[in-house]
Amino acid sequence: MDAALLHAIGKEIEHATGKSLGACQARPVGGGCIHEAYVLVALTPYFVKVNSVARTGLFDAEMDALKAINAAGVIRVPRPLVTGWHGDRSFLVLEYVAMGRSGASSWESFGARLASLHRHVSPDGSYGWHCANYIGATPQPNAASHDWITFWREQRLGFQLKLAAEQGVRFAGADRLLEQLPLFFEGYTPEASLLHGDLWGGNASFTDDDDSTPTPIIYDPASYYGDRECDLAFTELFGAFPAAFYEAYDDAWPRHANWPLRRDLYNLYHVLNHHHLFGGSYRSQAQEMIHALNRLV
Repeated sequence: MDAALLHAIGKEIEHATGKSLGACQARPVGGGCIHEAYVLVALTPYFVKVNSVARTGLFDAEMDALKAINAAGVIRVPRPLVTGWHGDRSFLVLEYVAMGRSGASSWESFGARLASLHRHVSPDGSYGWHCANYIGATPQPNAASHDWITFWREQRLGFQLKLAAEQGVRFAGADRLLEQLPLFFEGYTPEASLLHGDLWGGNASFTDDDDSTPTPIIYDPASYYGDRECDLAFTELFGAFPAAFYEAYDDAWPRHANWPLRRDLYNLYHVLNHHHLFGGSYRSQAQEMIHALNRLV
């Protein structure tokens, strides 16, 4: 991070907090594939993400979702402080949180807290969000709908399939799958729960507190109101969370008996998005998932 950008970020922090930042330096950290990331070492440390000014919208959307989850008051997120830009660079400043190790009891706490988050439902019962946002770096439409099947067909799977078609990729059986979506929801109408939206192991951790049970913390959300099974399904796509997490979740709010039927239907959205972003083997994985889902119905 150059000195001019660091100075601009420091001024924004001081304006937002009303406190002097003091001497500071930016220490680069790894782990992300979209943004540059830094720990701002100062009297009070902060976590800072940086990207081109063209990506300002990603930071605004992330701040919006973090505020919504934080307002629910049931699970911790890094508190967002400010977004801004300087020259050709944009940035997001977050509370710095030291991460620690987990144990069975901390995973139980995570499961119970996620269930509590999902109890926060859309005020008018509609699915979607008050604005479009992003899943990773991909735009995510969120126009309000009172029909979940239509929402998932048009604004999740259909949108990703359109992106694939624009890249010259078409998936055999995709049209049939979209037509057969109601069969996955017989006897089940999900509540419009507040979702993290991008919940996998890379976007969850535990704080390095002095407590015997570290506090679960989630970050990098792509929030909207939707079926809570979406969050739970994605926790399994790249290696499931420990059993204690799911047991505690189900103790707090049991999942529908047929939820495994919909797991890959929800994860297909993320695999299609990974195909859009990264290509490679995600194309064949998405195709295999479509064939498998069609065989179920």
